[in-house]
Amino acid sequence: MSSDAPPPETGEAPDVVLLHSPTPDGEGVRVLRAREGRLEAGEVRPMKEGQPIQSGELVTLTPRSESPAVCDVKVQYKAPASAPEKPAAALTHKGPALVNSSEYRARWEDIFGAPKTSGTLN
Repeated sequence: MSSDAPPPETGEAPDVVLLHSPTPDGEGVRVLRAREGRLEAGEVRPMKEGQPIQSGELVTLTPRSESPAVCDVKVQYKAPASAPEKPAAALTHKGPALVNSSEYRARWEDIFGAPKTSGTLN
C-alpha cells in the first residue's frame, strides 16, 4: 500500500483504480477497480457539459506519486439505479387514445357552452 494514500476513514478497504488502456473510441480509459473486497473491470470517461449521468458514478481520481497509473477514488455522485421499464398497457378499444374524462364530458356545456339552435324547421 502507498505511504501517501489517505488512511481509510471508517476502517473500510481503500477504493483504488488501476488505469489500463484507452477505450476503442479513444475518449476514455479502461480500468480495474478494487473496492469493498472485490475487483471490477470498467472504464472512466470525462464528463461532457449538458449530458446527464445516466448510470454509474461521478468520481475524482487522485494519482499516487509513486505510481501514477494507480489512483485513489472518491465518489462524488452515484446515479440512481434505473427502474425496469413497464410494458405498455394494452388498449381496451380500437382507435386513438381517449384523452377525455367522464368529468370533462359531464361539464361540456360549462366549458364550451350549450349547443346553438338555429330555429325551428317547418
